[in-house]
Amino acid sequence: MIEPLPLVQDVVLIGGGHAHALVLRMWAMDPLPGVRLTVINPDPAAPYTGMLPGHIAGHYAQDALMIDLVRLARFAGARIILDRATGLDRQARRIHLAGRPPLAYDLCSLDIGIGSGLPDVAGFADHAGAAKPLGPYAAHWQDFVARRLPHPRLVIIGAGVGGVELALASAHRLRAEGAAPQITLVNRGTALLPDLGPGARRNLLRELAAAGITVLTGATPAAIGPDSVTLQDGRILASDFTLSVAGARPQEWLAETGLALHDGFVTVSPSLQSSDPAIFAAGDCAHLAFAPRPKAGVFAVRAAPILYHNLRAALTGQPLRPFRPQRDYLKLVSLGDRRALADKFGMATGGAWLWRLKDRIDRKFMAKFADYPAMPRPLPAHPVRGLEQAMGAKPLCGGCGAKVGPQALAGALSHLAPPARPDVLSGPGDDAAILSFGTTRQVITTDHLRATCGDPRLMARITAIHAMGDIWAMGAQPQAALAQITLPRMGDRMQAETLSEIMEEATALFRAAGADLVGGHTSVGAELTIGFTLTGLAERPVTKTGAKAGDALILSRAIGTGTILAADMALAHVPGLILGQAVASAYAAMSRPLGPAAAILAPHAHAMTDVTGFGLAGHLLEILQASDTAATIHLDAIPFLAGAEALAAAGHESSIAPANRAATDWHMTAPATARAKLLHDPQTAGPLLAAVPADRAETLVAQLRALGDPAAIIGHVTTGPPHLTVL
Repeated sequence: MIEPLPLVQDVVLIGGGHAHALVLRMWAMDPLPGVRLTVINPDPAAPYTGMLPGHIAGHYAQDALMIDLVRLARFAGARIILDRATGLDRQARRIHLAGRPPLAYDLCSLDIGIGSGLPDVAGFADHAGAAKPLGPYAAHWQDFVARRLPHPRLVIIGAGVGGVELALASAHRLRAEGAAPQITLVNRGTALLPDLGPGARRNLLRELAAAGITVLTGATPAAIGPDSVTLQDGRILASDFTLSVAGARPQEWLAETGLALHDGFVTVSPSLQSSDPAIFAAGDCAHLAFAPRPKAGVFAVRAAPILYHNLRAALTGQPLRPFRPQRDYLKLVSLGDRRALADKFGMATGGAWLWRLKDRIDRKFMAKFADYPAMPRPLPAHPVRGLEQAMGAKPLCGGCGAKVGPQALAGALSHLAPPARPDVLSGPGDDAAILSFGTTRQVITTDHLRATCGDPRLMARITAIHAMGDIWAMGAQPQAALAQITLPRMGDRMQAETLSEIMEEATALFRAAGADLVGGHTSVGAELTIGFTLTGLAERPVTKTGAKAGDALILSRAIGTGTILAADMALAHVPGLILGQAVASAYAAMSRPLGPAAAILAPHAHAMTDVTGFGLAGHLLEILQASDTAATIHLDAIPFLAGAEALAAAGHESSIAPANRAATDWHMTAPATARAKLLHDPQTAGPLLAAVPADRAETLVAQLRALGDPAAIIGHVTTGPPHLTVL
């Protein structure tokens, strides 16, 4: 047996820019053993800026220009942390983050881009937007277009190439919608487009004039209101949509790093190393002191192979290579409609054929992040009978998707004798066993999760919430917890740091719920697995027995985590869907404790459970069988996580889903739809399902929604033998 090599070095990529995206792809094709690769980015997807004007003009859907960083990180075997870096402690080699404790690094690289906002201009934050980041801009733009104003007024601050492209794109899109836009470009300097050759400059100015776009030079905004922009010379420009594309603004936290900077950007050597050899930088946030170049994506793309090589070389003691950027490059400028202008070496030309060339170049780049090579699954040339069937067609899921199927589990538990002690009031069959201490009722349960991602802190949070779900589902308050942790092989420092992350996060979650983490057990194995055994106290334990005909069935929040996580592991690519956004939403849902929802439901619930590994159908049938009742639920009433239905329709599902269907299909009637498939989807840290008096249901749902969860009445309990009807 070949054991996995231990992890001994942490390489952290801060930012999801073009250079880092390409480094991740190259790393996936040839990973370096012993390295834990991490990417930090606030958003699950990053835009390819070359296609942004085409998106604003209406030529591309948003998913066509987004690099799915979550999916790319999975392909590269890297962990991804969706957070924003706020500083570097170079002495301790720690990266400070906005939403969690610092993260260790041995080597790190910066590719955090630039900003185009105007935070120093009064009213900007409330009444304007920036072209970067794309997400808020794209959403604001689509909302603005949907208003269908007949004479929309736009002010775009910054008349560089980017501002000109977006002005022309905006004019094209609005005219296509039947509007007559009035667009003004505001430029602080008096010289327009100084980085272009004279021919290209003349042609672009001619295009602006033909599109009716006004250009103001030597103009600086002083204040921005809800429907106007006031310039420093007192002029007031009417504006229904104000956008800043005003040059390159470095991220402010770089000034506190102690690194050598040039106008706020990280100065790098030909090896792309900063003044600290352990910190590299590429893309727009880097200043090429040895060969200064304008801020353009082409240099980030060309730097990626050098950055990839030099990170590996620095880790292995090999020579580093220099980056030699070209002196000039082909500038293809979108003209709004399906035409483009080209500028290189002072020569300019344009037309529809250049748009087709630009479109081909852009799509070729994005194709690198569309379909990834399938990862090989080890199977001998002549496998024994049954091996291939046991492996299944898909990778083994993590979380609750890795549970033993319900029929196999029921068969094993059928051999257990009922409790013999009088103080053990219930054993297998409910969410937790109930123990009696005089008039006190204590519940006890245990749960473990196979890691679904490489972030131990996030997995600790989700596992703690998942394990406490059984306590909360019984209407109990968590009391004490024991940890059972299996770590993958690591160097001593990384092992200690990883264990600390897990224990810190779990302790904080348990303390917030009123429980103490009192000990546990650790071991080293093939992969990260986290488990907790918990006790809780309840005055009146809520069991699965007790649902009554007429009760309303309340689901406290959306489902779909199993399908989304399975698609994540399979590197799924579904047109029109950015998988990383769905994965991020699923993790956000799993990270929300159920305690507040349980406090609302438990005092009124006749029966309650948490929806976990056996899916909504399986856990609802457990209530129906324990209560000797039936139920009818409505698919349209069930809240699903964004992306779950589209992924189910594309054939993605968790590895336990077939076993869940086999265990419940003969007890239920349901249509053959993607939504119905999700009833068998295993949930990790899933919602509560409660049978409550019908006359209290609307009030309880309103209280749950006030917590921020999409709670819903999904059906009602009916009379009859245990059976689930799905409409």
